[in-house]
Amino acid sequence: MLLRPGDAALLPKPSLTIDSLTLSSFRNYDSVRIEPSAGLIALCGHNGAGKTNLLEAISLLTPGRGLRGAAFDDLVMSGQHKGWAVSAVLDSPAGEVKLGTAWQAGTGDDREAGSGSSREVRIDGQVQRSAGTLAEYVRALWLTPAMDRLFAGPASDRRRFLDRLTATFDPSHGTRVNALERLLRERNRLNCEEHPQARWLDSVEAQLAQSAVAVAAARNDAIAAVRSFINHARQRGSERPFPWAEVIVDGELEQQLIDRPAVQIEDEYRTLLADSRGLDRAAGRTLRGPHRADLLVSHGPRQMEARLCSTGEQKALLIGLVLAQARAVRETFDGVAPLLLLDEVAAHLDDVRRAALMEELLELGSQAWMTGTDRQLFEAASRCTQIYEVSDGQIVRAGPEQETA
Repeated sequence: MLLRPGDAALLPKPSLTIDSLTLSSFRNYDSVRIEPSAGLIALCGHNGAGKTNLLEAISLLTPGRGLRGAAFDDLVMSGQHKGWAVSAVLDSPAGEVKLGTAWQAGTGDDREAGSGSSREVRIDGQVQRSAGTLAEYVRALWLTPAMDRLFAGPASDRRRFLDRLTATFDPSHGTRVNALERLLRERNRLNCEEHPQARWLDSVEAQLAQSAVAVAAARNDAIAAVRSFINHARQRGSERPFPWAEVIVDGELEQQLIDRPAVQIEDEYRTLLADSRGLDRAAGRTLRGPHRADLLVSHGPRQMEARLCSTGEQKALLIGLVLAQARAVRETFDGVAPLLLLDEVAAHLDDVRRAALMEELLELGSQAWMTGTDRQLFEAASRCTQIYEVSDGQIVRAGPEQETA
């Protein structure tokens, strides 16, 4: 149901929107503010203008290191600046919420500051204990050119994608994954000592088994939610521009949890860890567990592994998977669709798929932030899209009332 030009006023405002975004000393932006009023937002400009930097800033309003995974000290604008800040006014079903996050050189632990691992988060002016709190207010999904090789790349990339997907349904998942990684490091350290202490290993492995099962179970729940909307797409036919995908979590614990009690899997994994100490010590790491899981994706209509599909097919498959995830999030959270950050997604699509993407976004009801070098990329929904020209740290609203942000 692609809207005709002039129909933008008939579109309901998305349930979750950023009404104001402010960046200070962030990447190539000294100070900039943007106040969008549309569901679809296009950021246009030449390569290197700073379009992706804006998407990255929005992604930092969620837990983690954002869509590029950069160290926080690398985000500071070059020059004499000592830190950066990103803030937003969010309109949600719960009302207006003011979010802010910032990093300052020399604050907190010097080692952490140097690696960019600590930042301050404020919600309505109140400092939060951790960035994890942001997940209670903002759910955002993103697609970037770096993800184009997701299906053919290393399993670690797909595992991160899976855990980000899971965190959009379960805000605590990121904290659990961090705890799992910490316990794995601790077990590896203890197990590789010259004279490992069994009682310390027993204690850590008991916590590790509990954490591992929790992570695996959350992944299964998230994939089950997404799969229900993949099945919906499947019923709509195999000739859709964005084909449906078959997705499976290929993990030992994840598969066992499908039809067996979690408490039994936890006991068995704890026993496995104890029995595997010698083998793991020789390898220098823990060889089995959810940290070794993979996400297997197949092109549904063609019954072909995604990694074997053409580049164009992989792109379309990935877009379809993210759209299914967005619909599942919307259904799970009472009709509130997540924010979408789409970096250069339309650039490599043909005209049919580009128009289909705009139609899908309008139907979904998300606030979608898109980037592209040419305004013509968004022609299929031009009257429903707010377009900004980005150039060297400046943002100008395109149209008759052009103004510098």
